[in-house]
Amino acid sequence: MMNTNNNLSTLRSLGGANAANALKWASTPNAKEAAAPNPTDAFVAGQPAQSASAPAAPAAPVVQPIAPHSIGDEAQKTAAANASFDIKAMQQLLDGPHAAAKEKIRHIFDAPMFSHVQGLKKEDYREQVLGWCKELARNGMGSLAFPKSVGGSADMGGNIAAFETMAHFDLSLAIKFGVQMGLWGGSVYNLGTEKHHQKFLPGIMSLETPGCFAMTETGHGSNVAGLETVAKYDKATDSFIINSTTPGARKDYIGGAAKHAKFATVFTQLEVNGQNEGVHAIIVPIRDDKGNSMPGVSIGDCGEKKGLNGVDNGRLFFENVSVPRDNLLDKYGGVNEQGEYHSPIENKNKRFFTQIGTLITGRVSIGASANSTAKNGLTTAIRYAEQRKQFGEPEQKLLDYQAHQLRLIPRLAKTYALDFAIKDLIESYVNVTDDTRRQVGDVAGGLKAAASWHAIDTLQECREACGAQGYMAENRFAQMQADVDIFSTFEGDNTILSQMIAKGGLDELSRTAKEKGPVGMAIKVATDAISHAWDKNPIQKRRTSPEHLKGAAFQKDAFEYREEVAMLQVANKMRSLIKKGVDKGQAVNLCQKEMLIAGKARIDRGILHSFQNAVANCQDENLKKTLDKLCDLYALSTIEENKGWYLEHGYLSASKSIAVGEQVTALCAEIRPDAVALVDAFAIPEKCLAAPIAYGKNPA
Repeated sequence: MMNTNNNLSTLRSLGGANAANALKWASTPNAKEAAAPNPTDAFVAGQPAQSASAPAAPAAPVVQPIAPHSIGDEAQKTAAANASFDIKAMQQLLDGPHAAAKEKIRHIFDAPMFSHVQGLKKEDYREQVLGWCKELARNGMGSLAFPKSVGGSADMGGNIAAFETMAHFDLSLAIKFGVQMGLWGGSVYNLGTEKHHQKFLPGIMSLETPGCFAMTETGHGSNVAGLETVAKYDKATDSFIINSTTPGARKDYIGGAAKHAKFATVFTQLEVNGQNEGVHAIIVPIRDDKGNSMPGVSIGDCGEKKGLNGVDNGRLFFENVSVPRDNLLDKYGGVNEQGEYHSPIENKNKRFFTQIGTLITGRVSIGASANSTAKNGLTTAIRYAEQRKQFGEPEQKLLDYQAHQLRLIPRLAKTYALDFAIKDLIESYVNVTDDTRRQVGDVAGGLKAAASWHAIDTLQECREACGAQGYMAENRFAQMQADVDIFSTFEGDNTILSQMIAKGGLDELSRTAKEKGPVGMAIKVATDAISHAWDKNPIQKRRTSPEHLKGAAFQKDAFEYREEVAMLQVANKMRSLIKKGVDKGQAVNLCQKEMLIAGKARIDRGILHSFQNAVANCQDENLKKTLDKLCDLYALSTIEENKGWYLEHGYLSASKSIAVGEQVTALCAEIRPDAVALVDAFAIPEKCLAAPIAYGKNPA
């Protein structure tokens, strides 16, 4: 591998030419847990589990919506009326191609039962959330993701859009519903065959068959390949015997398991005729219709959590649990009537990754819902800042202060950027093929990490920007922060996902080198280096004009340069370590710092690509001008955030780095008059936002 200071390889797509077209993330010239000491710890083995038909939650004080025209409401209305663009048109653009599903959810939330209740015990909160889920299912929202052959709507895009909208109201609701439909239902649909679809999916869609998704183990976390639960095929009874073979094999943190689920999709090592065939998924009944745990199944409750206490997370332990052979979800591997294992995928590793690759819905949905919480926080904080005045004669609105703008408006721009990137991801997911599944999965993981980290950061900044009012429970920051915090570690730890994104880039680089050979690769690297020469030469490094800094070409090159150099630095270091005789696994470990830098750069570049495309394709000139400013702000604030890297690598001069920061400040001031309108375009129903300060109510 050549020296990164002189040679650059192009890593312009998130996974090959086909993926580049499918994902719309390729750069183009035209675009802007410790194992329990006792396996039955926290279980009441052999005792009845809590009934799934427990009484409804007792009545509690409901947070009533704020009446219109309360204190400060006129300031918000005036700001929206003076917007430089049509708010409804922006809403339509943000709602995107699956607007109907979003609007249906908003309409369902009009029902009186959808009200936030303060101070519920977790048991009552769980029942409330279950009731909400049943109402959504009654209104057909459980059918969106499933095929028409079983009464579904076959609308995967609409399903994710609906999940995204649920997150505005209550994250426990979104996660509970997502576990039922996306994880439990999704595993049956994606890993099962027609017999499983016909038997289980109708009841899953209606929530008559509540279930859970039992993958994570106490001792292994997300290391799915290392799971210790074992299912042995017993030919004499034509069944599988499932055992949690060690304390660490306990299934842990399983949403729905503690109270409501009757079935579990259990991920387990499959043994057939003494041969380990790798990880497979099996449907296991865990409760009977009266809510009692099934023989051999021990069920525990994870108890109170930091957040998401409307979700009944539980633990499962199996001792000689027998299930019929047909309960094996056998799309990618099964056992025939003769007791022989068969699979359309001969290679065990490929089979494993193919099965896991079908289960990316959760990451797509989590990314979208995380961004919804960021929207909630920004809407409340920006509306409050438009009304609240402090200091000066006369007193000034908080949003007129430069420091306040710098706290909120760049985060608003990034929220818009993530919105468009997630839209591209959803469409790629809807149209996924065997050729693009790996790349779609990588992007889903990257955006899940980016969006959840962004939401955590944004909610904290918004809480602080609202002062003591942000600390009040009624304004919902505390609840949202507690709920979204887990997003950084479930459905894939963000740090690991960022390294996976980098690995995808390294794999791509390796494929390119093999395809082109030494000479071809040398030419390509040299050519790619030239493509950055103009932006890195002494004149360009000192160019500080607004026109240059706000130019799509400079921003695109800066993001691509950071990704390419960071990726080559990983490759060069890893190659050097392996040449010295370091084991490949240890070499990867020694390169994790560099991989994280490269992974985050790759994610940022993809987000910018989506945002620039959205701007270029916008037909409404007023919307386009506004989006262009937001895109500039996202790009320049990201460069400013990473200015240390750019200065270390000679891409920016000190004067240019300072100019980038000045443009960030100037853009915040330019966007400030439209800030209220920009959050109004998120179209978050008042009942969902439910923050009094967002509607001008300030207690004396």
